[in-house]
Amino acid sequence: MRIVLGSDHAGFALKEDLVKFGGELGHAVLDVGTSSTAPVDYPDYAEAVGLAVREGRADRGILICGSGVGASVAANKLPGIRAGLCHDTYSAHQGVEHDNMNILVIGARVIGPELAHELVRAFLAAEFTAEERHVRRLAKISALERRYSSHEIFEREPKR
Repeated sequence: MRIVLGSDHAGFALKEDLVKFGGELGHAVLDVGTSSTAPVDYPDYAEAVGLAVREGRADRGILICGSGVGASVAANKLPGIRAGLCHDTYSAHQGVEHDNMNILVIGARVIGPELAHELVRAFLAAEFTAEERHVRRLAKISALERRYSSHEIFEREPKR
């Protein structure tokens, strides 16, 4: 399988570990950065991972930031991306099996490397079941993307 990995500075060390781990598992690995612990913005790497999946340069993606929350929010803004923040193996495989999740998001400040390895194994080994109920639900998600992609962006000023 072709996998793409990306992280912000908070996820850099775990990304480096998972790049190596993915290769050891026999997968073709594309690393889209970051390349150090110097501060960067997670949306840039969420976009890079998401685009690699959308454009077919990778079959699945792994995205890492400090908590995983921001990267997950950002990645899910790309149409066709189904990114799931997972810190347990059940969610990592069930997200693929039921929701056709194509990006696993991990919080490097939440879990350690050994659990991350287990999550990656579960995520990459899982396959979408294509059961009628799951296909129906995915069609509804796609309809939501189409329905709201042409609307103005909803923004509220952050409270300060």
